[in-house]
Amino acid sequence: MTRRIVVTEFVTLDGVMEDPGGAEKEQNGFGGWAFTFDRGQAGDRFKFDELMEADALLLGRRTYEGFAAAWPSMTDEQGFAEKMNSLPKYVVSSTLADPAWANSRVIGVEEIEDLEGTMLVAGSQQLVQALFEHRLVDELRLVLYPTAVGAGKRLFEVPVDFTLVSAEPSAQVVLLRFSRSAS
Repeated sequence: MTRRIVVTEFVTLDGVMEDPGGAEKEQNGFGGWAFTFDRGQAGDRFKFDELMEADALLLGRRTYEGFAAAWPSMTDEQGFAEKMNSLPKYVVSSTLADPAWANSRVIGVEEIEDLEGTMLVAGSQQLVQALFEHRLVDELRLVLYPTAVGAGKRLFEVPVDFTLVSAEPSAQVVLLRFSRSAS
C-alpha cells in the first residue's frame, strides 16, 4: 500500500484557513465564519466522502487536541463520528506525550514518509506548511467560503503548484479539488 496525503481545509477568499471564532465559538465550541455559510448537500457529501475514503488522520498537535476534546462524545446517524473516532490518528508533535483519543500515536515529522494508506490532514497549519515544503501533499481539497477576514493563519505560506481537478458550487461555497502538479 502506498502513502497518499490529502489536505482538506476550509478557506476564505483571502486565503485564511484559521477560523478565529466569535460568538458561535463561545456558544458551541466551533468557530465563526465557517459556520455562518451554508455548505449545502454537495458540501456535506464532499466532507463525508473524503473522511470515508481515509485510512488515517494525520494531524498537528493543536488540531489534534481540539478534535480529541470534541469528537469522542459525538454521534450521528450517518457514521461520520464513528469513522472519526475509529480511524488511526498520527499526531506530528514534539510536545504531546500521551494522546488519549482512541487509536492515536505521536510521531515525528521524519516518520511521515513511512506511513501507508490515505492520510487525511485537516487544520494543522504548521504541519501543512511542512508537507507543502517537502512536496508531500498529493491532493488538496478546499471548501472556499465567500468571505475575506483580513487576518489569521494563511493556507499558503510557501510556493506550491497544483492542478485543478474539479470545482463545484454548493449552496454558498465552492468545493475545489487539486492534485499535485508534476513540476
